[in-house]
Order: sequence, then structure tokens, then C-alpha cells
Amino acid sequence: MFAAKGKKKEIPPEGRETFTFLARGFEFKGTLTFDGTVRIDGSVAGEIRSNGTIILGEHAVVEGDVSAGTIVSGGKITGNVMATGKVHLLRTAVLRGDVIAPLVQMDEGVSFHGTCESEGRVKKKGSDEARETSAPVPKVRVSHRGEAL
Repeated sequence: MFAAKGKKKEIPPEGRETFTFLARGFEFKGTLTFDGTVRIDGSVAGEIRSNGTIILGEHAVVEGDVSAGTIVSGGKITGNVMATGKVHLLRTAVLRGDVIAPLVQMDEGVSFHGTCESEGRVKKKGSDEARETSAPVPKVRVSHRGEAL
């Protein structure tokens, strides 16, 4: 609508990552898909996806699933969180949903209600064979106080 005709979309030079910032007061309903790193301090009602890193600030409120390579959250999420690399929940984070990631870090003070599925290491190529032969690890439900449910 506002773009000039004939202008090419600017693509960052190879090796440089894009960074998107959605400030406090930002509100969105729907699915957000990003490349690279995004920091969100506003409200999102819907799914957030990125192949890079998603950073949710202390004032962020998300009602929907979040999936990315790395997720760092200090905000409130009501939905499932899935990462191919790592999930880090900061002390101000509130999570009502399940976490699935190879590495999960929760700081003291996190409010978490859901299940957590983590292998304790990042998956590497060729590890699928080793995973198939190992015995399944039982899931443990944990309350926000760290008590087993």
C-alpha cells in the first residue's frame, strides 16, 4: 500500500541476522512468523514462530503457542513453548503450558504450571538412531512451587 513501485526488498548481507522489536503497547491477533531474532514487549493473541530467537520482555503477554530455535521469556505465556535449542525462563516469567526443548533453564521465582520435556542436550545430526534405542523417559508434572504433582 505505501511501498514505492520498483523498489526491491532489502535483504541483510549474508552472515548478518535480522532483529525485530515490538514495543510495549503493541497488540496483535493472529500468527507472527519471523526470521532471525525478535523481542516482544507487547501483547499477542495467537502463535509466534521463528527459526531464530524469541525474547519476551517482562511486560509481554502471549496467549498462544511459541516456537523457535531459542526462547527467552520474562513475560506471561498461556500456551505451549517449543524450542529446537533452548528455553530460558527468567525470574519474572509466568508460563501456563507445556515446554518441549533439548535444554531448559528456569530462574528462581518462575511461575510454571505444565509439563516439561527435555533431554538435557541439543540434538545433533545422527542422534536419532541413539534416541530410538534408548528407553523412554517418564514425564513428571511439576507445580510452580517445584513440587511433583
